[in-house]
Amino acid sequence: MPDTYLIVHKSVLPDYFEKVLEAKRLLESGKVREVSEAVRRVGISRSTYYKYKDHVFAPSAVAESRKAVLELMLDHQPGVLSAVLARIFGAGASILTITQSLPVLGKASVTLSIDLGSMSGTIETLTRSLESVDGVESVRLLAIE
Repeated sequence: MPDTYLIVHKSVLPDYFEKVLEAKRLLESGKVREVSEAVRRVGISRSTYYKYKDHVFAPSAVAESRKAVLELMLDHQPGVLSAVLARIFGAGASILTITQSLPVLGKASVTLSIDLGSMSGTIETLTRSLESVDGVESVRLLAIE
């Protein structure tokens, strides 16, 4: 996973990346309730917001994070979710919530919110570890704070 991220100075990026972050801040703070209001205030389209919202994070949010939300696609087989939870526990993280969809075509989507406060490694190390569990098709970082 480390090879999927770049650290880039914002001066070389289009301004809409920073505007996406500002829209996310407005929504998270409760200053606005709807995405349409947030994007109108910062001056970007809804499609731009939705395209980048899960891929743009402020450095301070990543560096000081204590919670993360992961989405996993799991094979519907006994023990897969237990193995995922054991890896998370083994990394020193704690599960806050688990949401699992009904299996469709032998796959189930699982969303985990995780407390990273006591974790010894990085979120990248954890996601790589989870990707190596038999029955885990994909792992995606949805949010980090």
